[in-house]
Amino acid sequence: MRSFIFSLLFITCCFTAGHGQELTKVAEPVFQAGEQLSYRLKYGIFTAAEADLRVERSDIKFNGHPALHIIAEGRTAGSFDIFYKVRNRYESFVDEKTLLPYYYAENRHEGSWKHSDKVTFEHEENKIIANKGTYTSKGDVFDFVSAYYFARNLDVSKMHIGEKFELQYFLEDAVNKLGITYVGKEKVTCSLGTFNCLKFNPTIIPGRIFRKDSKLYLWITDDNNRIPVKAHVEVVVGSLTMDLTAAKGLKYPLNPVK
Repeated sequence: MRSFIFSLLFITCCFTAGHGQELTKVAEPVFQAGEQLSYRLKYGIFTAAEADLRVERSDIKFNGHPALHIIAEGRTAGSFDIFYKVRNRYESFVDEKTLLPYYYAENRHEGSWKHSDKVTFEHEENKIIANKGTYTSKGDVFDFVSAYYFARNLDVSKMHIGEKFELQYFLEDAVNKLGITYVGKEKVTCSLGTFNCLKFNPTIIPGRIFRKDSKLYLWITDDNNRIPVKAHVEVVVGSLTMDLTAAKGLKYPLNPVK
């Protein structure tokens, strides 16, 4: 279960078109520098972890282009922090216009295990340069932090229930894919209120954590912000729920159901 907590907090927040209807970006980015989001992950009634994501303007330019600096930090909480302490930090520098990543870095401290990586994306040359070597890529490939912010800018207004999509992101030493199905619209309640949401079902692989019939669901606000507010998955014993606990510096006001 070492890094699953933060996979749920971050990776399940990302989706991009791979099959089915082709999606395009909206005209204007839905987020801005200064945005801050906070999440809590609960195992049953217990808080297991917390995470913060924020967007800053980068002082570094890439090939002369201005960039945004996106930072995601995750940590265990409560009794989980006593028995298995986790302190993870992920950073992504993305182009202000295309939102494609230029550079990604991660530092993960999970119990006695430590891992770090630095990744450079050469999109025009279809290659990715990481600590372990150089990898070929095809199409738009993201780190999972930049994928989350890029996905929020996709125009999902014409999606149909049952339509499938595919996420493509680089992590550690490979380009990974995650299939996602659009389920429909629902009202869902999180710590910040009740929201009209779009519901998705990311594909998961049964194993030590998930049962064969486990389902992972993700709810994203059906407004201009496109913020993930909740995720839920059943595991071998119990369930995990992700919950949005704070949102600051948004480009558009939150739109809870009155």
